[in-house]
Amino acid sequence: MIIEELEKVLKDAIVSKYPKMKVAVAVEASDGPSHGNFTSSVSFSLAKIANQSPFEIAKFLAESINNSISKGGLPSLSKVEAVMPGFLNFFLSADFYLSELNLVLKEKEKFGSSKIGAGKRVVIDYSAPNIAKPFGIGHLRSTVIGQSLYNIYKFSGFSVVGDNHLGDWGTQFGKLIYAIKTWGDAQEIAKNPISELTRLYVLFHEEAQKNPSLEDEGRAWFKKLEDGDKEALTLLKQCTDWSMKEYDRVYDLLGVKIDYAYGESFYQDKMGEIVELAKKKGLAKESEGALVVFFDEGEKMSPLILQKSDEASTYATRDLATIKFREKEFGPLERIIYEVGSDQLLHFRQLFLAAKLLGLAKGTELIHVAHGMMRFKDGKMSTRSGKTILLDEVLSGAVERARKIVESKSPDISTREKEEIAKTVGIGAIKYNDLAQDPKTEVLFDWGKVLNLEGNSGPYLQYTYARAKSVLRKSNGYLVLGTGKNKLKDISLSPDEHNILRHVVKYPMVVTSAAECYSPNLIANYLFELASLFNAFYNNVSISKSEGETRDFRLALTEAVSIILKSGLGLLGIEVLERM
Repeated sequence: MIIEELEKVLKDAIVSKYPKMKVAVAVEASDGPSHGNFTSSVSFSLAKIANQSPFEIAKFLAESINNSISKGGLPSLSKVEAVMPGFLNFFLSADFYLSELNLVLKEKEKFGSSKIGAGKRVVIDYSAPNIAKPFGIGHLRSTVIGQSLYNIYKFSGFSVVGDNHLGDWGTQFGKLIYAIKTWGDAQEIAKNPISELTRLYVLFHEEAQKNPSLEDEGRAWFKKLEDGDKEALTLLKQCTDWSMKEYDRVYDLLGVKIDYAYGESFYQDKMGEIVELAKKKGLAKESEGALVVFFDEGEKMSPLILQKSDEASTYATRDLATIKFREKEFGPLERIIYEVGSDQLLHFRQLFLAAKLLGLAKGTELIHVAHGMMRFKDGKMSTRSGKTILLDEVLSGAVERARKIVESKSPDISTREKEEIAKTVGIGAIKYNDLAQDPKTEVLFDWGKVLNLEGNSGPYLQYTYARAKSVLRKSNGYLVLGTGKNKLKDISLSPDEHNILRHVVKYPMVVTSAAECYSPNLIANYLFELASLFNAFYNNVSISKSEGETRDFRLALTEAVSIILKSGLGLLGIEVLERM
């Protein structure tokens, strides 16, 4: 990667002048063409040790590197400048731009992939809906961010395991089982499982208000689950099967595929090991009949309950058992990434510390990617009746709105093509609206922006891709750059072309940053800027009507843009269309 090459060049220059000085050398993308492609502030760190001004140091380093460039030793660079008060700006050469452009054309959608994760395995825990409940809009963030991280990590060379940690254990399922046995009809449930199971669960609580003893019945059935009662476990599995049939339909709409779905119930016979381990290490203390792990005062954290006073397990016990299982089943693991809402921040702080105290996850980094909540423009997250807004309804609404846009813009295409475009654009719009935001922030859902063909939206990027492909289809081919006399240095670049080239070479670094920061939005923002640069280029110059090397270069640039748009949108889990 070019940034690593530049850091090595800079280190060599530093060693030649200051052989005994050790400082961290970092090179990063610059903020504009006048500052080159990359910049470094290492001179400021050296100045503190060398008793020289940062600018004097920067001038020496620039001169040293420029000498190497003039001797042909650094073909990737055209020059390095020292600027006040002490920054170093690196300018890439025409030869480097040409080699990167041809690399994009050669590697296609593999451009930007890397081997930084070679030999390393990660588990990504995402989506995790609660069975027997509707798949609400609130589950969208974990599902699409988690799937995008899965894609990014695979693209970066990691061995990746996706796990859908279904919420299928707890006292609520004792209540549901009682409701099914008392008021349920298997045939009715099979017809419309989620709505019928939800109705039965709500009915239980309505009846429990009249007759509080039903709460004891619910707890008794959950105790049967924990004791391995065959009838109780069979009913729970049936609820899971009914639910997954519906969830799989939603996942299919979203283009989401998760490797495993080990629900909480899978760990029912493994929780006792965690409790015994905590006792053995002297960490489990009795408090009001419950078993609790107390943390040091310095941690400023409330205790973690391992076992309730009625000996029922807790969410934390199941999560600790999950860590132990994942290490054994998939290890050794580089890290386990939990894509779960920010309302669970305390839980994961407690969980990770407890795992460390218990000796679990040795050598494994535990990461909580805590996403902010989603709210609608009017501030509501539920319908007037108080029910959760179903993700399915939002997706259907997006497809319907996209269909109307397609009807107005392309009335002459076939009905089948209209349906395909509407589905791809509608679903992509919902996903992009989420993924373009920093995971840590709240997401504002505004239909006006979600399907906007002009602004930072999924449809805008899909449309830009289709535009680029249309140009290429009409071009009847072009001569590959670097053959014959077709050299980039012989072509006078317009500002638009230079800006696109500058942006293209950043793609591999953006992908790496997205993996390191657990932030798919870095890729989304990069793609939006690339699309904006290409559309300015498209509007300002004639591409296919140009002549000779200029035409070939512009078409090559257009193809490179289309390749990166498709690749980047693919990492976000968003499909593209050849025509729109």
